[in-house]
Amino acid sequence: MTFTIAVVGRPNVGKSTLFNRLVGKKIAIVDDTPGVTRDRREAQGSIADLEFRVFDTAGLEEGEPGSLSDRMRRQTQQALNEADIALMLYDARAGVTPMDEHFAQWLRRGDKPVILVANKCEGNAIVDGIYEAYTLGLGEPIGLSAEHGEGLAELYRAIVESLKEVGIDPYPNEDDADLAQELHDVDTGPTEGDLEYEFVDREAETEEARPLRLAIVGRPNAGKSTLINEMVGEDRLITGPEAGLTRDSIAVDWEWDGLPVKLFDTAGLRRRARVTEKLEKLSVGDTLRAVQFAEVVVLLLDAEMGIEKQDLKIAERVVNEGRGLVIALNKWDAVTDRLECQRQLTDALTRSLPQLKGVKVVKFSALTGKGIQHLMPAVAEAYEVWNARVPTSAFNQWLADTLEKHPAPSVGGRRIKIRYGAQIKTRPPTFLMFCNRPDDLPDSYKRYLENELRRDFDLPGTPIRIIMKKGANPYESRRKKRR
Repeated sequence: MTFTIAVVGRPNVGKSTLFNRLVGKKIAIVDDTPGVTRDRREAQGSIADLEFRVFDTAGLEEGEPGSLSDRMRRQTQQALNEADIALMLYDARAGVTPMDEHFAQWLRRGDKPVILVANKCEGNAIVDGIYEAYTLGLGEPIGLSAEHGEGLAELYRAIVESLKEVGIDPYPNEDDADLAQELHDVDTGPTEGDLEYEFVDREAETEEARPLRLAIVGRPNAGKSTLINEMVGEDRLITGPEAGLTRDSIAVDWEWDGLPVKLFDTAGLRRRARVTEKLEKLSVGDTLRAVQFAEVVVLLLDAEMGIEKQDLKIAERVVNEGRGLVIALNKWDAVTDRLECQRQLTDALTRSLPQLKGVKVVKFSALTGKGIQHLMPAVAEAYEVWNARVPTSAFNQWLADTLEKHPAPSVGGRRIKIRYGAQIKTRPPTFLMFCNRPDDLPDSYKRYLENELRRDFDLPGTPIRIIMKKGANPYESRRKKRR
């Protein structure tokens, strides 16, 4: 049995910094601007041999019902409801503020153990800020520096004591430890003429046991957070009419039809020229890392606005990263001329991204939920294509037929010969072909091979990689013997 910790406090006291310290990597965006974190973020954390789930939460602020501050506070309340222990942070440099006192009183009314943490105590120099925290009525404060990792030993002891109070064993027995792991030889790929070669993707076999990683990306205010809330069936993420509410990439664990899924809500991506503030640059970088980490990406478009240049740039980025892609048209119920909207999307993709031919397009309303049931089947299909495997014999028969139908061109009066090939990787499908002059093969002919592969082996809408390698010269050994 594991336990859960919620890190709470007013804005800008270092909650995300402590969260990153406990998790062991920089997951949450950290900036001097107050109120950076808005949604609750969760991850696996640890201190020495203690392992737990930890929530990073929005800064506690009072607000009118329905306001952004009120919505953020409700997200923090949900994190507290799920947690076993709360860590209340305050800034020891600034001392105890009226807002700290207000929320300490709010936490005292709850039924969860609260550990008071005086953050920003580098070198234990902030003594006055620690002593005055006794007035909060939450017991003895623990001085630490989340940024420098000081004071974690005291925090460790406080967590263990709090767990004992609520009857949770901090050191659960793990009977399945030390499981043996199989070691596999590294697959170096086919050699020229190796017709028995069949690719075995060890990485893909390992990944199959993990949740499907699905990122939702798009421009600001396209409805990404609303979509995820509708999918998981709860108000997991803050939504509203304000553009740019999401700043961090928030991971949400979910299950669809028995398939475990890790959903990533991301910050909206605007044109690079419009991204000037440091905080937005951090958000964009976080979104791009989510795309790299994902297996399938849903590009969410505002159907009322249609597809724009920025949407195509995002789709191109997903393809360059080699991820499976599904295009989703949100707010479809508000579109009056649906045929025109569909035609514009098809024309834009055909003209700008021909490599996405056959990509799945799903239309729905995230706000009402109408049509949303078609999204995950399209995601599952894109994931299956992304993992597709082509037998070596079938691939070489296809290659012979394709070359006979349209031979590779001659360059500089010399023929280019493609002799043999095989699939060497999935995720996305990657093929190696042996060629006598790989550097001279025109890109247009590679695109021809890619389009034929996509059509003949039913690989719609997924990136395809083709690698040309120079084959061994059969006459080279004879020349050496003559010498």
